[in-house]
Amino acid sequence: MKPSDKNRAPILAAGGIVVADGLQPLIAIVRLRKDKSWVLPKGKLKPGEEAPAAAKREVLEETGHDVSVHEFLGSMSHAAGGRLKIVQFWRMQAAGAPVRELMRDVKAVRWLPLQQAIEALTDAHEQVFLANVGPVALKAAERSARDVPAEPATRSVRADAGARATRNTFVETIRAWFRRLTYGTRRKHRSPDGSTSK
Repeated sequence: MKPSDKNRAPILAAGGIVVADGLQPLIAIVRLRKDKSWVLPKGKLKPGEEAPAAAKREVLEETGHDVSVHEFLGSMSHAAGGRLKIVQFWRMQAAGAPVRELMRDVKAVRWLPLQQAIEALTDAHEQVFLANVGPVALKAAERSARDVPAEPATRSVRADAGARATRNTFVETIRAWFRRLTYGTRRKHRSPDGSTSK
C-alpha cells in the first residue's frame, strides 16, 4: 500500500445510542472538552479490536456507565481531516449508576428525551442520524424490557450470529468504498478512446 493510499483509508469508529430506563426513556449525549460540542458517545477502534467491543469501551469511558450491547442500528460517515470516517452504532442499555469517572476528553454527560437529545447535538449529521435510529432504539428497548429473558445459551447464539452479520456488513461497506476508490483511479487513467493506460 502506498503512503497516499494509507492516508485515504477510512477512519473506523464505533459508538452507542445509549438508553436509560425511567418514567421516560432517556438518551445519552456527551460534551467534549476540546471544542465544547455535544456528540453521541463514540470513538476510534484500536488495532485488532472488534467494533462492538470498541463501542462498549468508548461508551464506558465517555459516559461512565457500564452498558449492555444490543442490536446494530446502522452507521454514518463523514469527512474528518480530509479522510472518510465511518462510525457504527449499537443500541445500548445503561445499567444503574455510573461505575467510573468520565475520561479527560469529556466534560459532561446529559440524559435527555429523544427529541431534546437530537436538538442538543452540535453536528447536523449526528442530528439526522439520531432522528432516524432513535425511534428504532427506543422501540427495541421497550420490547426488550417487556420480554422474558432468553436462556443464556440462546442469547449467546443470537449474539454470535448478530456479530457475524454485522462484521460481514461492515466488511462489505469497506470493500465497496475501496471499489469506488479504485474505479475512480482507473477512470482517471483512461485515454480518449476509452482504453486504460498502463
